[in-house]
Amino acid sequence: MINYNNGKPIKYPLRLKLFLVAAVIIIPMIILSVYQIAALHNYSTAYDTIVRRITSANNYNLNFKEEMDESMYKIVVEAETFESIDENNDLKNPYQLIEAARDNFTNLQEITSSRESLDWIKRILLNLDTLKDRINEIRDHLKQTGHYEENIEMLESDIYILTELFQEEIQYYIYYETQNFEAIRQSLNEQVTNVIVTMIVALSSIIVASVLVNILVTDSITQPIRMLCDKTAMVAKGDFTTRTTCENHDELSILSDSFNDMAFKLEQQVQSIRLEQENLRYMESKLLQAQINPHFLYNTLDTIIWLIEGDKNKEAIDIVVSLSEFFRIIVSKGKDFITIREEEMHIKSYLQIQQSRYKDILDYEINIPEELYGYQILKLTMQPLIENSLYHGIKMLRARGKITVTGEILEEVICFHVIDNGIGMEEEELNALRKEVELPGSKQSTGFGLANVNKRIKLNYGNVYGLDIQSQKGVGTDIIIKIPARLVEIERIEVGYE
Repeated sequence: MINYNNGKPIKYPLRLKLFLVAAVIIIPMIILSVYQIAALHNYSTAYDTIVRRITSANNYNLNFKEEMDESMYKIVVEAETFESIDENNDLKNPYQLIEAARDNFTNLQEITSSRESLDWIKRILLNLDTLKDRINEIRDHLKQTGHYEENIEMLESDIYILTELFQEEIQYYIYYETQNFEAIRQSLNEQVTNVIVTMIVALSSIIVASVLVNILVTDSITQPIRMLCDKTAMVAKGDFTTRTTCENHDELSILSDSFNDMAFKLEQQVQSIRLEQENLRYMESKLLQAQINPHFLYNTLDTIIWLIEGDKNKEAIDIVVSLSEFFRIIVSKGKDFITIREEEMHIKSYLQIQQSRYKDILDYEINIPEELYGYQILKLTMQPLIENSLYHGIKMLRARGKITVTGEILEEVICFHVIDNGIGMEEEELNALRKEVELPGSKQSTGFGLANVNKRIKLNYGNVYGLDIQSQKGVGTDIIIKIPARLVEIERIEVGYE
């Protein structure tokens, strides 16, 4: 059992599974091969043993009688003696022939298994004993005179008959040994049949087992891999909550757990990055709002100073009241989002303040349907745009002008129009402003307020929302605001500002 760093044991390594697939095929084939080799070896051994026995017996069948009869004849007619016959290369010593035959058939008796063949070997050995006794009698007679006729008779009636009988007994022994060939042939046929049947059954079993094992093993490997591929594709698409399951207790199980750990850590990192981005957007929005508030306050205070210097104290007081109302809405208990109704009252306070200063050149009209009052909007969204229309449109006209604010809802998108009939812009100047609005402007930039509002909208709602500017020289400018239609909770809507 193998342990990896995460402590999970590997009970079934992939190497063991692949070895099992090979073993299911190889081991049965080895067993079949050994069985075939053993069967062939047994047959070959039995065949060779019988052939050796038959060959050994057949040598005596051809030579023994001729050599024994000739040697005994020479001895009986006294052409040779038992003592001198060894010196004659053409003759064999009868006693040596008998002993050699006895040794040979004694050895055959030890290796012969057939009962009939053993009976004939026993007869052959008894015959050799009888033959030796008759030769001994002839030898005794030869030591005496007057036994020639008797010796000739013994030669013909005993020696020749016994050698003839010996030859017949060898023929019977060879016959029964030959019968064993048929038994071996039948045994071989049975073994061949058994081998064929065994091979068919074994090969069928091997094929079925190998298919099942291959299916099980390959599925245990490929299914987790396919799952990992699918889950990896989901992670690549941004789904870090996906997890894999693998209970194989092998390396793929370790890989699955490692994938889950990786996905979990990625999910944590993505959440951390998302939180950081949200905090960054929040801080950036706060910074942009902080840049807008002093800008407007500076201009308003400048207006109040101008009125006081002109001894227009009542108008200055009205502006201070409007400014107080203006900032009461801006504060909004520290919240970034207010209702569209509150935003309407906010810009109305602003326009009242500005009309006190530019009453000779400024008219305004606000047409926002009441059905939009319950939707939310970022604070300080429209005021910077109205300020831009006043200072870069109406004021530059050097004649009486008008600012109109309208609103409508179209397919879950709320659109506001801040329209002035000021000097407008040429196409080149309009394109330059559009590019500038897409980037946060500096204090010296002509589109400072527009850029900040556009950036805040995109940070809070997404890049599909923001500002669009349409203008025509000598006609005027239309600044379009697009925000998503999101309702504010009931308790958030304030109704005290009339």
